Amino acid sequence: MSDSEHESHADEQMKQDDELEDSPPAPASQSGPSVLLKTPPKAGKDDAYEEKLEKDRSNRFGFLLQQTELHRHRRTEEEEDEELLSEAKKSGNVLLRFESSPSYIKAGEMRDYQIRGLNWMISLYENGINGILADEMGLGKTLQTISLLGYMKHYRGIASPHLVICPKSTLANWESEFTRWCPTIRAVCLIGDQEKRAAFIRDILVPGEWDVCITSYEMCIREKSVMKKFNWRYICIDEAHRIKNEKSKLSEIVREFKSTNRLLLTGTPLQNNLHELWALLNFLLPDDFDAWFTANKCFGDNELVSRLHEVLRPFLLRRIKSDVEKRLLPKKETKVFIGLSKMQRELYTKILMKDIDVVNGAGRSDKMRLLNILMQLRKCCNHPYLFDGMEPGPPYTTDYHLVENCGKMVILDKLLPRLQEDGSRVLVFSQMTRMLDILEDYCFWRRYDYCRLDGQTPHEERQKSILDFNHPESTKFIFMLSTRAGGLGINLATADIVVLFDSDWNPQVDLQAMDRAHRIGQKKQVRVFRFITENTVEERIVERAEMKLRLDNVVIQQGRLVDQNTNKLGKDEVLNMIRHGASHVFASKDSEITDEDIDAILARGEKKTTELKEKMDQLGESSLRTFTMDAPDSVYQFEGEDYREKHKLGTIGAWIEPPKRERKANYAVDAYFREALRVSEPKAPKAPRPPKQPSIQDFQFFPPRLFELLDKEIYFFRKTIGYKVPKNPEFGADADRIRKEEQAKIDESSQLDEDELAEKDSLLKEGFTNWSKRDFQQFIKANEKFGRDDIESIAREVEGKTPEEVNQYSSVFWDRCNELQDIERIMAQIERGEARIQRRISIKKALDAKGKNYTEEEDRFLVCMLHKLGFDKENVYDELRQAVRQAPQFRFDWFIKSRTAM
Repeated sequence: MSDSEHESHADEQMKQDDELEDSPPAPASQSGPSVLLKTPPKAGKDDAYEEKLEKDRSNRFGFLLQQTELHRHRRTEEEEDEELLSEAKKSGNVLLRFESSPSYIKAGEMRDYQIRGLNWMISLYENGINGILADEMGLGKTLQTISLLGYMKHYRGIASPHLVICPKSTLANWESEFTRWCPTIRAVCLIGDQEKRAAFIRDILVPGEWDVCITSYEMCIREKSVMKKFNWRYICIDEAHRIKNEKSKLSEIVREFKSTNRLLLTGTPLQNNLHELWALLNFLLPDDFDAWFTANKCFGDNELVSRLHEVLRPFLLRRIKSDVEKRLLPKKETKVFIGLSKMQRELYTKILMKDIDVVNGAGRSDKMRLLNILMQLRKCCNHPYLFDGMEPGPPYTTDYHLVENCGKMVILDKLLPRLQEDGSRVLVFSQMTRMLDILEDYCFWRRYDYCRLDGQTPHEERQKSILDFNHPESTKFIFMLSTRAGGLGINLATADIVVLFDSDWNPQVDLQAMDRAHRIGQKKQVRVFRFITENTVEERIVERAEMKLRLDNVVIQQGRLVDQNTNKLGKDEVLNMIRHGASHVFASKDSEITDEDIDAILARGEKKTTELKEKMDQLGESSLRTFTMDAPDSVYQFEGEDYREKHKLGTIGAWIEPPKRERKANYAVDAYFREALRVSEPKAPKAPRPPKQPSIQDFQFFPPRLFELLDKEIYFFRKTIGYKVPKNPEFGADADRIRKEEQAKIDESSQLDEDELAEKDSLLKEGFTNWSKRDFQQFIKANEKFGRDDIESIAREVEGKTPEEVNQYSSVFWDRCNELQDIERIMAQIERGEARIQRRISIKKALDAKGKNYTEEEDRFLVCMLHKLGFDKENVYDELRQAVRQAPQFRFDWFIKSRTAM
């Protein structure tokens, strides 16, 4: 990786290993002793496994050091003779090298560079070395890994057990790729809730009728006790940067798994960071590297990193698309520059003005506060409706206001019809899942067929969406993805257009997103449209990412690793980003959205993209490292004039702050100096502050008495400030009476005494304070799905709540549901669901009645009567029908009396 923000994001993911929200490991009663009392077949004593470990332990470190210039030296005659004799003994083991695609690969032919990658991994295996396959995203690391495991089975006779650990989003892809490319390998997938995992371990994993187990990082943590029992041959970790922190729970647990070989897969450049290099090398060479590190600790960090590079180079393989995949057309990126709408400009101005002192360097400006301002500005650039209260309503409608109030949406609305006419299919990436909500409303309004994937999408739904989109006859036009969740390991090569609605701090993340379409199997030229809002922070973010990416490429081309220190975002840099374009935004409140057609907009974007590329091409490594972004020292500098200096000179009269005020204030000179010298009368006492109201939701069902006390507090506050209730004409003839009643409550109010304050504190604890909006919505949906009486089923749907808690909440809910503001809609929702349940029950009863079988008594009567009448008699069934109707025991049995003769 090449950006500190990406690293911090990855570190946050690692910290979440300790706070996983999924179910706990399968209990002992299900997958513990009852399943694993006997040793699994693949976990018992394995002589070949032990022999391989011993052989690797004795050979691999010497082989590794021989590959480096640092440790290559002149041998004595005795050492050389000993080496020649050793090699002669090994001559029976000829190293296999593939010249073409192996026969066990079935779905197609491997590319030349993939075969070279396979031969490289085989060489590492035969010499007892673990490796890092770091090919650029989209070059088929998955296929190369599958081909290696196929070699293990078909040429080395070692079919299992192998373990593949990957992100949850790519589990299904790994499983399907095994089936597609090497069907002789039996791959199984460990995923699911507690019950499913227990059944999988009991019925599939322990019996051992499989070759490769595919699972996610989270499942490794949950089922670590099971995984530790196996003697793994290969452990392959996809997106291996997840273990760069050796103290993360995942890294610690995976290191405890027993294995003869380990393979790391990553599509992003490795960092020039001593600690991370140590973590990777320690994972790859757990027996040898600690001793090597200790022996070399006398060197300084820089020299030690340089020595580490030499050690790391022999077992790291990285290729990029432009060098090896000539058949894949290069992707074409166009930066589309967009103006702000009127609503966006006003909102952008308000955000800056809220912290204008910080922006100008006058106030406290810690980095976190600046980053928060930056995030708010980025939200504004994406869509103003990401802020509560900006969308017009209620009632909330889905129509053209979604588009016209956002510059990016205007361009997208012009672009999509053109792309649909051309037969293209589109991937839209955004970092903000709430932005995907708005895009989903837009697609629904424009009737575009779409799929969606973000971090909250369940595993099964993810795979279904990917399969639906990639189906040869798919009608899906748009696939919306969150950049982080949808940018890893997913193959969406059936799309040829990528829209980056917003850009990530880390350019590698955006590259991962583009490579969902720009990968092997793509038949068209991939076009990327990166939306950038002009004269805003987005311009600086993209420029910085472009600079970092160029610098990383320069370093990597020279065979070095990326210097992590160049990726740190400093406070001054954040401040310059915020200041960029601020004076332009302050200068006007009008919309900047252009009326040009889409061709003109794209042509202008291509021109600016080319200019930025030429600018970057002219910069060498030293220039890239010292590259700074031009920004005014202050947003008060506007049109060549510094208004802050003007203010310091004490200019009296109309002084204009940014943005320009609509109404100017004139100050008297005497009043100005009296205030400046503080010789006036003492300051007036501060106005009383309104009482702080606790956050109370109606669905938490606090006691009614609490609301009386809170109202009393508010009434008393209004009394202290002399508030007068205005007349509301909406009440018509009753307006005067209602106003007088409200005013009387204010005039007669009094402050809460100590007993009432204690009562209020006590009542605040009596509501369902641990029920969130999400819990409440789950409860309502469960009532709709199962009916209000099926408490057991409802409790299973409400995550994190016990049946007792749900039962207690349900009883209170049905007693006090009329207190809810939206009760009509909620009751209609539940009643619709209950009506569906009742209809299903009635249909089932009707079907059961229709398919009713004869009773034993009816059967006996029919057989005996048929024998009495004569089976071969003509019209015997008509007579049998008459006999049934005349039989007294059936006079009230409508079912048998209604049967026909035929």
